[in-house]
Amino acid sequence: MDLGLNNKKILIVGGSKGIGRGIVMGFASEHCRIVTVARTLELLEEVAEEALEKGAASCEFEVKDIMECDTKAFARYLLDKYGVFDVVVHNVGGSLISRDHLGGAEDWMYALKFNALAAVDMNSVLIPPMIERGYGKVIHMSSISAIMLRGNPLYASAKAFLNAYITTVGRQLAPTGVMLCSVMPGAVAFEGSYWDKFIKEGHPRVNDFLRHHQAIDRFGTPEEVANTVLFLASEKASFMPAANIPVDGANM
Repeated sequence: MDLGLNNKKILIVGGSKGIGRGIVMGFASEHCRIVTVARTLELLEEVAEEALEKGAASCEFEVKDIMECDTKAFARYLLDKYGVFDVVVHNVGGSLISRDHLGGAEDWMYALKFNALAAVDMNSVLIPPMIERGYGKVIHMSSISAIMLRGNPLYASAKAFLNAYITTVGRQLAPTGVMLCSVMPGAVAFEGSYWDKFIKEGHPRVNDFLRHHQAIDRFGTPEEVANTVLFLASEKASFMPAANIPVDGANM
């Protein structure tokens, strides 16, 4: 299937490893012009080299910790340097945060910023030029936890907030030609992931989790999540604004 993404300008925030790296390689195979953001220079250099080998028209990168910067200022910097993006992918967040359900506002705000608000802040700068042009795709990485509400309460709640943002703001943007949506991965395994060490150890919790929570009886891969992101970035998904799409192996 020709996704029509050749030479599109793509921003991927959080593209140095795991799902983010898979997304970069997916767009590279579609011969896109890629800008990726992450904290570690060495990983970004590796990703850029691999992306070019896979066919990216270009692959530039910015070393930045989204949690430690002025996100609006950084978004303005990106626009000034690279121009308006065709597609923005926010692969930001994670469950490795406080698990104290009785924690104070600072714990909850950190989880919310990490999993939603940092990206929302960048959108406030990146989306208006897309609206002026009448075209753009903004894809967030949510989680099936937003629906299942299982596991870390702070993480699940933050992703549920993100889903509500996608639905409500996505509806407002739909008539403008800008599509806001999200992908909700389930349990994905890759080098260095939460499940990776348990799989390598042969830990019994792996089989227990798969038996009770994964109807497909396996973990997902970064490439499987990336394939959905690529589809959403294409005009093949033009009738899917404000959508939160599960990619979760029939999580239960």
